[in-house]
Amino acid sequence: MAMMEQWSFPTQYDEAYLPPADSRYWFPVRETMPAAERERAILTRLQEVCRYAYESAPFYRRKWDEAGFHPSQLKTLEDFESRVPVVKKIDLRSSQAAHPPFGDYLCVPDEEVFHIHGTSGTTGRPTAFAVGRNDWRTIANAHARIMWGMGMRPGDMICVAAVFSLYMGSWGALAGAERLHARAFPFGAGAPGMSARLVQWLHTMKPAAFYGTPSYAIHLSEVAREEKLNPRDFGLRCLFFSGEPGASVPGVKDRIEDTYGAKVYDCGSMAEMSPFMNVAASRESNQGMLCWQDIIYTEVCDPVKFQRVPYGERGTPVYTHLERTSQPMIRLLSGDLTQWVNEANPCGRTYPRLPQGIFGRIDDMFTIRGENIYPSEIDAALNQLPGYGGEHRIVITRDAAMDELLLRVEPAEGLHRSGSEAIEAFRREVGHKLQTVLGIRTKVEIAAPGSIARTDFKARRVIDDREVFRSLNAQLQRGT
Repeated sequence: MAMMEQWSFPTQYDEAYLPPADSRYWFPVRETMPAAERERAILTRLQEVCRYAYESAPFYRRKWDEAGFHPSQLKTLEDFESRVPVVKKIDLRSSQAAHPPFGDYLCVPDEEVFHIHGTSGTTGRPTAFAVGRNDWRTIANAHARIMWGMGMRPGDMICVAAVFSLYMGSWGALAGAERLHARAFPFGAGAPGMSARLVQWLHTMKPAAFYGTPSYAIHLSEVAREEKLNPRDFGLRCLFFSGEPGASVPGVKDRIEDTYGAKVYDCGSMAEMSPFMNVAASRESNQGMLCWQDIIYTEVCDPVKFQRVPYGERGTPVYTHLERTSQPMIRLLSGDLTQWVNEANPCGRTYPRLPQGIFGRIDDMFTIRGENIYPSEIDAALNQLPGYGGEHRIVITRDAAMDELLLRVEPAEGLHRSGSEAIEAFRREVGHKLQTVLGIRTKVEIAAPGSIARTDFKARRVIDDREVFRSLNAQLQRGT
């Protein structure tokens, strides 16, 4: 076995390898070695990855030449963090527009592409992910290794309940389950009536683990109750999520754990960096997410200067593949907001940790009367209220010169049947809770149970109507 347990570039994992069933770790040395020793190995790997990308990808050669960086200058991790420019998603889209379909950061011949995935393109040009055959095996190994850390073992049944399309998360979970020698149960999501069928299947099959999005797990529990089924009877040991914030938000996480009687693990949300954006919790502690630095090197950086912030501070994650050769991402800017720490982990792994997971995307933040607000803060506050029915919409409006925040929220079915006085008390409770958490007054409207659309994929709960106000105001100013 090579140094650091099969750690090579390009990767050459033994596909037959499995740890002993009672082992806490997939790779004991790599996962528990002193952080300083690992960082020396990471520096060597970064030197290899940067040389490879410079020689193989015109995209990196051009970008680094413009920045005055050459891989030969990489002598320390500080050199990497200060000299290598970040890559933004707009850079990837521009590269693919100029060099379709995969951009000039593709480092392998087209004929070596094994899987094609990508973004949906609903907010602009879609981004295509080209994954080589060896990279696909590498992804499967990394997912299996992280899933092992969450307590999954060969023979466990793992239900993958996410859309099987271009979305990378569902395919990564499936590949990891297969590499783990688990029993893969790829149910998918998205078809009409699928949720009702899924709860029946879960009740029958009793899988050990479930993968999807937090909002879909909550929706699924509602469907189960409509079908006269108790989600706890599914027998799940764990649910692991990516695709949207929520699984690290205390109110959301606690609600799902209580509903299913199982542990919840947050696995991040950036498809370009799969597996699971390289972060997931361990069986011994599901508080936040570990940064598996020897799979994907993670820096938490100042969102303006893109320089690493000290442990304990907030910033935006910047990611670098250490094992990928087809479309390696080197200092990819996530646009998310998090906080990281470097302290002892209950599982014994010596990785930094994001104790509160991902707060949300920086561009999801909105400002109301000078206060910066993240949708996840509202999610957490509502899920801590016993009368909350599980769904809401955040509507941002403008009344004359003043921004207003309106929350349209569903009460629990039982509360709704309790009469107008109970509903009014709940409305006041929601308003008081949000003013305490957010620091601003919030208008609250109570919606009928089930009136707000559910989703089996990523929830979209923010409606910003201020653009409508600006457009109407502009028309009035023009006299049209």
